[in-house]
Amino acid sequence: MTRLAHHVFFTLKDRSDEAVQTLVEACEKYLNDHDGLVDFAVGTREKELARPVNHDFDVSLHTVFADRAAHDAYQVAERHLQFIAENKESWAEVKVCDSNLR
Repeated sequence: MTRLAHHVFFTLKDRSDEAVQTLVEACEKYLNDHDGLVDFAVGTREKELARPVNHDFDVSLHTVFADRAAHDAYQVAERHLQFIAENKESWAEVKVCDSNLR
């Protein structure tokens, strides 16, 4: 069975340290411990690595699901939807990358 990686990069309207920390905490509260989630990490951009590709996000979320079905269930899970409802107004941009893992 193929695992599915779901990576999300958030750029915030308010890019202050406090706003970034608030989103990190919300990710930890609502997006961890879902059925079928086999790996979870959330963090912030490493500001000392000032490469052009590394400047346009504030928070990164990295999740790996056991399979596509687990990912699809997560997308409609109540806690995931609550995370979106409570935080989407703070987002200037969201980039999502999904990939199959070997």
